[in-house]
Amino acid sequence: MSFDTFLHPDTNVDKLLAMALAVLLFVGIMALVLFLTNLPKHMPSWGVALMFLLPAVALMCFGLVYPLIVTVRDSFYGRDGSQGVGLANYAKIFSDPQFLAVLLNTILWTLFVPLFATGIGLLYAVLVDRTRFEKLAKSLVFLPMAISMVGASIIWKFVYDQKVGLLSAIYLGFAHLFGNSKAVAPQWLMGAPANTFLLILVMIWIEAGYAMTVLSAAIKAVPEDLVEAGRLDGVNARQQFVYLTIPMIRPTIVVVFTTVAMAGLKSFDIVRTMTAGNYGTSVIANEFYTQSFQYQNTGLGASLAVIMFIVVVPLIVFNVYQMKKSQEVR
Repeated sequence: MSFDTFLHPDTNVDKLLAMALAVLLFVGIMALVLFLTNLPKHMPSWGVALMFLLPAVALMCFGLVYPLIVTVRDSFYGRDGSQGVGLANYAKIFSDPQFLAVLLNTILWTLFVPLFATGIGLLYAVLVDRTRFEKLAKSLVFLPMAISMVGASIIWKFVYDQKVGLLSAIYLGFAHLFGNSKAVAPQWLMGAPANTFLLILVMIWIEAGYAMTVLSAAIKAVPEDLVEAGRLDGVNARQQFVYLTIPMIRPTIVVVFTTVAMAGLKSFDIVRTMTAGNYGTSVIANEFYTQSFQYQNTGLGASLAVIMFIVVVPLIVFNVYQMKKSQEVR
């Protein structure tokens, strides 16, 4: 059995062996670290910290840095990775109408999902805060977070079904109300560009619960003495929300917005489950999967992955900066 078998296992037995080897390597490395740190009796603290950091750094290099380098390299090669094509893959992505539609859909996901999920989450957190049924109301909104993306997609696929879906029933109900008894509900997931927004709605339904939970905690953390001082100064509820609550929780709002934006940018499950990227609904993550694993075009798939990585990294850096800022405010 060659070493390549462990790097690219094909059968279930090979995969089990690769997993067992990975576990043994981890146990062996940790045992080696513990052994080395106990050898010298007076090893400085930085030396102990360095010894414990080395395995994590090595695993990150193996699991993140190495794949990144390989993916960037593959993006400059052709379909089978044997012939260099320069920037041809990137030129195709930014000139072909099919891929331009994919980029546009990804932009729509990245903008609309965080915008509406954060807005709905914030509005809901304010409305149900300190009400009688606060826990129940928040649990109902947070419930979609407990459902997998695939499960949520299947639920909403029934909602959008032309024959038995809730949306079709509402459409036909209004049609009959206005005298059109022969109306037929459209194929909701087959009509672009409205179908993209119907998929985005599923993501908003899921992420609004996360946004509501985090923002509700931030609102409750606003110092009570500031709220009381505002009341004594005669500000009403709207002024208190605009001039006191929003500025105090602004870093948290930004963190929630960027976190949901990253989820929208990397959206894959919903698109794959509901339309498989057909009817003009594909996004970068889905197109990467389609090109790499269905069409076996590794060069084009790698280029899409690199583009997504380049867009995600600034969001992550900005998100971490805002999280630190949010902690400083607290």
